[in-house]
Amino acid sequence: MITQSYIQHLNATYQQGKATEHSYRPHLHELLTTLLPAHAITYEPKHIDCGAPDYIITSLSSDLPVAFIEAKDIGDPDLDGRRANREQFTRYKEALENLIFTDYLDFHVYQGGEFVDSVRIGEVKGGRIVYLKENEGKFCELVVNHIKVVQPQGISSPKALAQIMAGKARLLAQTISLTLQKKPKKLTQWYTSLKKVLINDLEPQEFADIYAQTITYGLFAARLHHDGNDDFTRRKAAELIPETNPFLLGLFEDLAGGRVDSQLAWIVDDLASTFNHVNTEAVMGDGTHDPIVHFYEDFLAAYNPALRKAKGVWYTPQPVVSFMVRAVDDILIGNFGLPKGLADSSTANAHHHRVQILDPATGTGTFLVEIVRQIHTKFRSNKGAWQSYVEQHLIPRLYGFEILMAPYAIAHLKLSHELQTTGYTHQSDERLRIYLTNSLEEQHQHSEDLFSVWLAAEAEEANAIKRDTPVMVMMGNPPYSVSSSNKSQWILDLIEGYKPEGERNIQPLSDDYIKFIRLGHSYIERTGEGVLAYICNSSFLDGIIHQKMRRELLKAFDDIYILNLHGDAHRKEICPDGGKDENVFDITPGVSINIFVRHGEPKVEGQALATATPQRTELAQVHYHSLMGSRQFKYNELDASTLASIPWEELQPIAPYYFFVPKDFALQEEYDKNFSLEQLFSHSSVGALTSQDGFVICDSTSEVQERIQSLIELPNEELKRKYNLKDSRDWSIERAKADVGPGLDSSKITRYAYRPFDTKFLYYTGTTNGIVARPRFRNFLHLLHPQNIALIAPRQCAGTWRHAFASRTIADKNLIANAARHGAGNVFPLYRLEAPSPLEQSNAEEAPTAHRLVPNLNPAELARIEQSLGEKVEPQELFDYIYAILHSPTYREKYQEFLKIDFPRIPYPTDVEEYQRLAGLGRQLRETHLMENAQSWQLGCTFPVPGPNTIDTIRWVDARVYINDTQYFDNVPKDVWTFYIGSYQPSQKWLKDRQAKKGEPLRPLSFDDIEHYQCIVHALSETIRLMGEVDKEQGE
Repeated sequence: MITQSYIQHLNATYQQGKATEHSYRPHLHELLTTLLPAHAITYEPKHIDCGAPDYIITSLSSDLPVAFIEAKDIGDPDLDGRRANREQFTRYKEALENLIFTDYLDFHVYQGGEFVDSVRIGEVKGGRIVYLKENEGKFCELVVNHIKVVQPQGISSPKALAQIMAGKARLLAQTISLTLQKKPKKLTQWYTSLKKVLINDLEPQEFADIYAQTITYGLFAARLHHDGNDDFTRRKAAELIPETNPFLLGLFEDLAGGRVDSQLAWIVDDLASTFNHVNTEAVMGDGTHDPIVHFYEDFLAAYNPALRKAKGVWYTPQPVVSFMVRAVDDILIGNFGLPKGLADSSTANAHHHRVQILDPATGTGTFLVEIVRQIHTKFRSNKGAWQSYVEQHLIPRLYGFEILMAPYAIAHLKLSHELQTTGYTHQSDERLRIYLTNSLEEQHQHSEDLFSVWLAAEAEEANAIKRDTPVMVMMGNPPYSVSSSNKSQWILDLIEGYKPEGERNIQPLSDDYIKFIRLGHSYIERTGEGVLAYICNSSFLDGIIHQKMRRELLKAFDDIYILNLHGDAHRKEICPDGGKDENVFDITPGVSINIFVRHGEPKVEGQALATATPQRTELAQVHYHSLMGSRQFKYNELDASTLASIPWEELQPIAPYYFFVPKDFALQEEYDKNFSLEQLFSHSSVGALTSQDGFVICDSTSEVQERIQSLIELPNEELKRKYNLKDSRDWSIERAKADVGPGLDSSKITRYAYRPFDTKFLYYTGTTNGIVARPRFRNFLHLLHPQNIALIAPRQCAGTWRHAFASRTIADKNLIANAARHGAGNVFPLYRLEAPSPLEQSNAEEAPTAHRLVPNLNPAELARIEQSLGEKVEPQELFDYIYAILHSPTYREKYQEFLKIDFPRIPYPTDVEEYQRLAGLGRQLRETHLMENAQSWQLGCTFPVPGPNTIDTIRWVDARVYINDTQYFDNVPKDVWTFYIGSYQPSQKWLKDRQAKKGEPLRPLSFDDIEHYQCIVHALSETIRLMGEVDKEQGE
């Protein structure tokens, strides 16, 4: 029998003693070729090196791959792919429909990623391979007949198709990445050209993602134009890509014409085979709704969720898009004297229509499609003119820019499909003007050196729009990504005008959505008139750092409409009716619809494009409306509203902040009479930042010692694996090793105020970019003295102000709030060391206790306080007075708008007795927060039920905080459970921070942990009581 002969050949090779898995490949190839005469069996070493399975089995009749085999060495212990083979096997199972894993003797069959069965036809006994004749029939049935008769399952669900496409695209991307390392000519030219015209800092892996998505979605677009009368192949795809997309058409002519790198051909063919079995009618639906509305989101979420987040890709809900398009249409009609609105066909000059429309982050084309729909409704009684109107006056002025190839392909598909739905038939060589380009890159001057004519044409046409087209309407949903990867010098220079002079924390102004606003701002300024309409992150409406940005927008535009949709998960806003406020997207930051209108000056026919902006003497009128409630409520309101029907509130933004939200500054004069923390304390800084919390910050001194010893002794790669470490701009293993030195110094292990009531430990040298990235040594050296204390309060915050705490140790930047979202807490030491210079020079090596503490207070401000009070003040007593004021609910409510935008200002004390009583209450608050007398507390919180003490699921029910199914802390009042310090709820956060992360074992609470949590409950209860006492004292 053939299988027996196969085993004999294997055994002969095995007996040579030097065989590897590669040695057996010819024998399996011969077996398969004999058993499957209607199929071609391919095993190409250069393909395998680039990520392909060992064997590709292709039907000779269809020229499409039908199955794949991955072979491991004889006796491989992991044919189930659970250990060493896990990554590779998972990648193949997610991407390939029919798959066999084998060690040449044992064959494991998978279909659709699911295990079917396995069969063994030989085994190693006594140093030789023995044939298992009894399994011959099963082998023929399971392996051979399975390949012969297997039929891929039909695909009729858009979500299922997106998942399948994502798996194959991931495999294709890895294959591209591995192939690129070998520098094949065609693929290298592709990489070089895209880097030149699309993303200047394009990395090879990013190119692999882009190219894989292009091929995947290009095939999908072609399949939707296939009539199904013959097999769909990559060669067929080139015939089916519509001429409206010359870029994809050129790409697939390359793929079909044999110019695709051979290492990629197998997976492209497998993709085509998959699309052969797509039920396009089922996928496209019945026409009542757009089935690819969410298609790209589903694909990217499955393909690479991190890429989706990095690019800020979020589908815009239809009610939002429809409202924005209607609003812009109304503005063009009402403000610009264009009775046809977006449908206007008038010209600005001999070369351009007046109403040129651009979506600079077009994504899947949702806005462009909606514009077509709404323009089409204006032709209900003039349908005979529609065909010529689209060719002459719609397609030539409707533009989209997109940087990601997958949505680029879908946008072409959707817009082409929508135009066909309206009755338009493509009869000319007029392309759709959606371009693959980076909106935030300046136009490239030269593209003639690009290796492909059609790639060069795509780049040059996009450049012409950036350079010459007078865009009048810019509309869309720009990406949300505060860690922007768009860092071209051109856009960085452009947003310089939005940055306050001297501002150091410029990261929030580097968010992509800010760059896109600046981009639209520049386009409309250049044109001299127009409308900029975005839905985007709403942080710029009231962010302190955005004040100059708001000022510039007020100067550049005449009317600004702000429809605040709220939904910020961190601000935890409550609706006026007490209900929950929800975001219109599945994202954390709140959003707003923002429409900026510039009326411009009357234009003269043939007037050149504006190159400079005339000085404008008046600021824009700001129209504001707030919409809070459930997501569906907001959708309903947007569907039912027009720009004219919204009851806009007219704002008058004033210097220096120019807020785009209503603010009550009636108490400004009174508040300004108070003294500022910044004026009182001579030295302060934000908290320390490790940039590697999971490694640097520890629960005990012994854990610090163990980790520092590991840092000293272990090689870098082992450290990375053991502690999941990654080098970054501010922290690297090499710099940490150099900082720590050859030996551990136990005196440098110090307590660390990490979160409220959550003190940790770390190794503190004071060296910037050492073991701690930002140690803030100049400020924290003063807190190395055990008798010192510091006040923590932020310069600004988002949401309700409750941001005051105290610390006797080095404090984390995020101690009372996530600094990136709510503002960093500044640390104000009460005392400073009298002789810091020698200590600085010794870099914390000399004992801080050897230096005398002196007040860290501005003498001039202290004198004014003493003058107001009429007597001398003690530093500690003044600290406690301030601490009491900052915990006054009345103070927080009364000055809430001021507390959000600058350091707190404290009323000058005028009454000695009141001052002393408030200082006494402040002292109690301080001692409570530092748990200085905790050993004497009578704890009301109990832990009555024995058990494992592990934290599984946390929930509060009737004054009980359950940590698992049976155990709970009792007597935890609801106001304690919900109480905030900064942006944290300590009674919840402390427990949540001790929950096991996914895949980790549950960690039981120790006796000390249980007692500490009971102390937290007591401290919060006391805080609530004392805050009430502070208000009573001030009210008397």
